Amino acid sequence: MKPAPFKYIAAHSIAQALALKAEHGDDAKFLAGGQSLLPAMNFRLARPAILIDINEIGDLAGIGASTDTVRLGPLTRYRALQRDAGFARAFPLIAEALPHIAHPQIRNRGTIGGNLSHADPASELPAIAVALGARFRVQTAKQERWIAASDFFVGALTTDLAPEEMLVEVGLPLSKPRTGSCFMEIARRRGDFAIAGVAAMVTLGNEDKCSEVRLAFCGVAETPVNASSAADVLIGHAVTPHALEDVAALVQAMIDPAGSVQATADYQRHVAGVLAERALQTAYQRACDGH
Repeated sequence: MKPAPFKYIAAHSIAQALALKAEHGDDAKFLAGGQSLLPAMNFRLARPAILIDINEIGDLAGIGASTDTVRLGPLTRYRALQRDAGFARAFPLIAEALPHIAHPQIRNRGTIGGNLSHADPASELPAIAVALGARFRVQTAKQERWIAASDFFVGALTTDLAPEEMLVEVGLPLSKPRTGSCFMEIARRRGDFAIAGVAAMVTLGNEDKCSEVRLAFCGVAETPVNASSAADVLIGHAVTPHALEDVAALVQAMIDPAGSVQATADYQRHVAGVLAERALQTAYQRACDGH
């Protein structure tokens, strides 16, 4: 397989990359890790007239921190997150999910911003971003704006990015004290897209009762599913098996999976409920244990 003809331009600054995007709009695509874009081009599913390579723009890579937020450059690669012990301690939810994302070769090249901008509904990172309450800074040649993760993903392989915009920063809020998290997914083989996956976070208040619960799914809809409202029944209470059964039932009523060659819609719905129970129980226990 070979891609359709295209023009290649290596950008050396954010300003140059955005100027090129402003000039060419939808005809141009940014090339980051290329782990999703290039296969799509090879299959002629994507036919950009121009590829703007942003890999040499150092300002778009790296991990930085402020008082209550960790900021990721969109060119930060999965491998950089896996090798950063401080990041893993701050975001155990992401650290637990990383080994499930594709394979080591892909994680070596794949970028955070490329994954989020690609918006594959079966991908783990978009659901994790929703669970964490992440915010994305996007920019054009003339202006910038912030988008909440819950508003960023609008359809399968579709985001709120305008034709001239580029994702330039990912803001991850630090978790509150006494917060436990858990990521789980079911896939036919390690590295395959998930039949269903879940990211859960539980924050405890007095007497080990839940003060905040966040729950998000991948693989069960055209976008990540923020199912936190289904877990609201846990607020003000300790987590019990009966309460988790209630959450699972609410999750199963909330989602409407389409099914795939890997699983029927009914099976995906069943798995989502099971994962919700297990992940919330694990997150709660980790919060109690101080992990």
